[in-house]
This record gives sequence, structure tokens and C-alpha cells, in this order.
Amino acid sequence: MAKRDYYETLGVARGASAEEIKKAYRKKAKELHPDRNKDNPDSEAAFKEANEAYEVLKDEQKKAAYDRFGHQAFEGGMGASAGGAQGFRGQGDFASAFSDVFDDLFGDFMGGRGGARTRAARGADLRYNLRISLEEAYSGLQKTISVPTSATCDACHGTGAEGGAEPQTCPTCAGAGKVRASQGFFTVERTCPTCNGLGQIIKNPCQTCHGAGRVEKEKSLSVNIPAGVETGTRIRLSGEGEAGLRGGPTGDLYIFIEVRDHALFQRDGANLYCRVPVSMASAALGGDIEVPTIDGGKSRVRIPEGSQTGRQMRLRGKGMPHLRGHGHGDMMIELAVETPVNLTPKQKELLQEFDRISEANNPQSAGFFRSVKGFWDSMKS
Repeated sequence: MAKRDYYETLGVARGASAEEIKKAYRKKAKELHPDRNKDNPDSEAAFKEANEAYEVLKDEQKKAAYDRFGHQAFEGGMGASAGGAQGFRGQGDFASAFSDVFDDLFGDFMGGRGGARTRAARGADLRYNLRISLEEAYSGLQKTISVPTSATCDACHGTGAEGGAEPQTCPTCAGAGKVRASQGFFTVERTCPTCNGLGQIIKNPCQTCHGAGRVEKEKSLSVNIPAGVETGTRIRLSGEGEAGLRGGPTGDLYIFIEVRDHALFQRDGANLYCRVPVSMASAALGGDIEVPTIDGGKSRVRIPEGSQTGRQMRLRGKGMPHLRGHGHGDMMIELAVETPVNLTPKQKELLQEFDRISEANNPQSAGFFRSVKGFWDSMKS
């Protein structure tokens, strides 16, 4: 049976570049792999056919011979001049071609692409929760914090080797951090058992850090908290996290802000709310009151006559500063009309007299009870 044209097998045109051929083979290898076609008995043969085509077309000399003589270039006496490509039918050459796309193919099965590890590993990012008062959030502050972390070992300068000597390349994996072995039809990759995937080994570990290149210590940092921060604000300090393993880059420190509740003010974004109790007489007669502001000052507010509980008045620009902008939010004063308690006999007498003569001064009460009477009358009828 005549063999299919290699270009046709991979689905590329004659004259395709090496990158186009490799890309086409990757696609075919993923599409035809037996693990993805367990119900198709012909998948293994098709997969080997694609591998055979790629073994030839990826090599410039073999490709040139194939372009000139076709399949005859690798049959009979022409094998030597074509570079001995007949060997690709063997197990060893199959693994060689397959390894070109091993990382791409098995990335789908193993949850990620392979790749040589390096001896240096980046340090972990750290989180620090910082609680501040509302006044501190208003004005901003410079605060010193202590962070337990891993720092670069001074004795070995982060190399992990005694005296700061450089680690040696692992003789088992030649620095790759992983080893490959052919097991029948498949090529299996695993972490190098000698260096545990680091690619390098330390024959004389540092006595201070025991080869890690870093030590545990507490670090003091000065943190600038900008004005206007609120709960959930995250501040990133680059390079202030854990030191990397064996000289690797340092991680980052993330400071998460939590603003404590305030006894007087409630916050909503850049706006503040302050609930102010006023006497029944003050609410009825109106007048001026002084209210506190978050900057420690006070403002005078006029209460209109006949104010009810829940009435709000706005003090513009007396709220929190905008974190990433200009100006401030507003402060809302909400009135809470207070009912007097623990009345003296004289006060009770005066209030009873006031109640008898003030029916016309309570329009909401009068309207409500008229509606109630009408409701009851309708139910009776």
C-alpha cells in the first residue's frame, strides 16, 4: 500500500516553514493521541504516521531529500545519502520526535507545561492585617509594623552553601530539575530525585540556614497609610515579602486595612453620618446646635422649626478625603427627637396642658387617626 504524502499527513503545504510544520504536528499529535482516542483502534497507527512524517520534515537534510525523491529517498540504497532516516521506525527515534512536543501535549493531561526548573525559587507573598481608627484614616499616618518573615541568610548570601559558594549543577538531570525515561510507547517525565527539582545540589550546606539560603526573622517596616483609606484597602510593598529560596527573588508584602467602628460617625464611602439627639422642645422651636467633625473641630447647625426624627442636614466638605482624588465627601447630620423621661409632677402637668391645646399642631397624628376611624367604620359596614 502506497504511503501518504508527508505534507498531506500533517496537513501543510509544500514549502511550509519549520515553525508551520512543528505547529501542524503539535495539532495532529494532540488530535490523534491514543489516550484521547481509546475507542478508535486506528488512532495509534495514525499517530505513528504523523510522527513518521514529522521526523523527516523537521530535519532540513531529510526534508530536502524527501522533496526531491519522495519516499524513495529513504528506501534501498538511498538511505545513507538521505541521512539514514529509516531508523525513525524504531522506538528511540519515535521518542526523539515526540519529545519536541512533549510539554505541549502532556500539558493538557498533567495540568501545565513542563520546563526546566531553576535553583532559585521566588519567595512567598505575605499578608499583614492593619487596624486603624477613623481619625487615622481621615488624616493618614506613618506607621511602623513588625512582620515575621524569611530573610536572606547573611552567612551564605542566599546561596545556601557554606561561605557563599555557588551550588553545583546536578549530575543526574544536568540542571534541568527533571528526568525523562521511555517506558514502552510513552515517554515519562518526573522530578529529579537527586536535587528534588532544583537543578543544583549543595555539597556543603550553610550551617546557619541549612542550605535554604534564608532564615526566619522579624522585620520592622515603616508604612505610609494615605488619607482616605477604608476597610478593604490593600497596600502593596514590593520586595518586602519572604526572601527567595537559594537567592531567588523576594516576594511582596500586602497590607490589608481595617478601619475600626467609631462611636460618633458612621461611614459610607467618603461621606460621614452623625446621629444627633435633640430635645422635643428644640425640635419644635428650632434653634442652633454644635456638632463634632472628624477633624476634631465643631460646626454650628441650625435646626428648622418643627423638625422630625430622621431629618437630615448636609455639611459639605466635612466628610472623608477621597483616596484617589481631590476634596472631601460630606457630613450628614440626622436628627433624633428625644422623648423626655423621669418627668416631675410639674413637668407632667405642663405637658398634659400642652397636649390639650396642641391638637392642631400635630398634623401627622390627626391625619393618621382620621384614617384609622375611617378604616374601622368601613369594616363595621
